[in-house]
Amino acid sequence: MTTPADLAVGRRPAYWPTLVCLAVLLGAAYLARRHWPVLETGARRLAAADQGWLLAAAAAAMGTWAASALAQQGAVARRLPGPRLLAAQFAASAANHLLPAGLGAGAVNLRFLMRCGLPAGRSAGALAVKATAGAVIRLALIAALAPLCPGLLRVPHVSPAAVAAVLGVATVAAALLAGPLRPRCRRALAGVPADIRAVHARPARAAALWGGSLAFAALHALVLIAVTRAVGLPLAPLQVALLYLAASSAAALLPTPGGLGSLDAALALALTTSGAPAATAASAVLGYRLLTVWLPLLPGLLVLALLVRRKAL
Repeated sequence: MTTPADLAVGRRPAYWPTLVCLAVLLGAAYLARRHWPVLETGARRLAAADQGWLLAAAAAAMGTWAASALAQQGAVARRLPGPRLLAAQFAASAANHLLPAGLGAGAVNLRFLMRCGLPAGRSAGALAVKATAGAVIRLALIAALAPLCPGLLRVPHVSPAAVAAVLGVATVAAALLAGPLRPRCRRALAGVPADIRAVHARPARAAALWGGSLAFAALHALVLIAVTRAVGLPLAPLQVALLYLAASSAAALLPTPGGLGSLDAALALALTTSGAPAATAASAVLGYRLLTVWLPLLPGLLVLALLVRRKAL
């Protein structure tokens, strides 16, 4: 039985992620206004970019949804319906840009798994297994690429105000996890070790989980690499891949929808501190976001609505 206290507990944490998200988006809007001439020059450069490389980037972007579907299948012992799984990943990528901290994609995938017959606890565990594999893969790729690009990853000069803002966001997130959300997270994740053992007891599922996670990160890096080739950015592909992995990992600490603002700023900062001209770096970031976010957003929302209408979610 749900008591008023339970409802209050469920309502309180919902405000803080929204406020943090709005604060980050306002900061991103301020930076965009401040650096508007660079963004405008970057947009013009992107319009004149090499179309062949942009098509290659678009193909890599489409492959990310298949890689995400493969990783999600690998996180579940039960066989999932392939076409609906792929459609759900496409819809989840669109929903992920509407809610902060990956809540959109998580909600879509959770609902999909439950519609496929998995209990709520097992569905949440499967999402946790997939997220953990993705994080491990990113860290492993960074560790593998860093020695090949010595001196590339440098800590940039950051103003005290920016440090204070990041610490404030981290404090709020820690307070949320240490407060009413912690018991719920414990209950939801209690079965994760058992789910991990079940997945790795089946080599095909383990290969799908880790292979899909690796392909997902690699394809996103390939999108950015192809866009940098299209706009003539003077960085080697391995350097671009390492910068993408580091920037996207750092941007994940800020709970904006789909990394909006945080990922853009982190990518632009990583590229410029590595020697790329500001306008060219802005072109690369704009092209990457156009192919991975803005162009698929409306079709993804239409697929999401169709899945809901057909009760697949």
